[in-house]
Amino acid sequence: MQIIDLPENKKDLFCLCLEDWSDEAKEAGPKRRQWLDRSEKLGLRAKLAVDDNGAEGGMIQYGPIEHSHVDGSGLYFIYCIFVHGYKQGRGDFQGHGMGSALIAAAEQDAKRLGARGMAAWGIWLPFWMKASWFKKHGYRKADRQGMAVLLWKPFTDDARPPRWFPKTGKRPEPVPGKANITAFSSGWCMAQNLVYERAKRAAAEFGDKVAFREIDTAERSAVAEWGVADTVLLDGKDLQKGPPPSYKKIREAIAKRVARLK
Repeated sequence: MQIIDLPENKKDLFCLCLEDWSDEAKEAGPKRRQWLDRSEKLGLRAKLAVDDNGAEGGMIQYGPIEHSHVDGSGLYFIYCIFVHGYKQGRGDFQGHGMGSALIAAAEQDAKRLGARGMAAWGIWLPFWMKASWFKKHGYRKADRQGMAVLLWKPFTDDARPPRWFPKTGKRPEPVPGKANITAFSSGWCMAQNLVYERAKRAAAEFGDKVAFREIDTAERSAVAEWGVADTVLLDGKDLQKGPPPSYKKIREAIAKRVARLK
């Protein structure tokens, strides 16, 4: 196994989170590619884990926290670390140390770039991006919002812990007489992009009965203003309460709201 910097000819694969076998991933990938191209100019770093047969099985993306959706300075923030675990496509690469090798390489790179520490986020429930996994690698809790735990590992004595931007509760004024969908979207996460794309496509089916608005949260100032980075709201309620809801479920939720319109 080796850890390599993300090459140009693998960027589309990277933006599909290595799921080039998935039509759903391909639906969400273009928005993520836009984010990648923009973020690389702001110092984003990305690496792939490649097995002895040359197959890409894992990935990590990280960059200066000042350009992320997290409040902090002098740290590098890990947006996501992922090892392909599906039987479909390239197969299951989990359980062979790829994740540990990726995070070690990212930390070494961040130190070389002058970072005072590393930050990451995880879910306190053990189903995806587990906070407990980061704790096993020397990270400790810095902040928490709901299920999302913000963790960090200081490299220097003068490092300061990161914080989530506080929720502000600010929302755009609803359009009267319509079902209102507000999509806060930064583009970095394929799973969040899936919800965005499905909601946008479903909303279009109902014509002028639905008001669909996108708020670009790729800029840190937008996250601070709205208190949220990525979520899709239907009449003020989050469409996603776990894994990305299917297109059918999103459409059904919109249909119920439309049916209540007077």
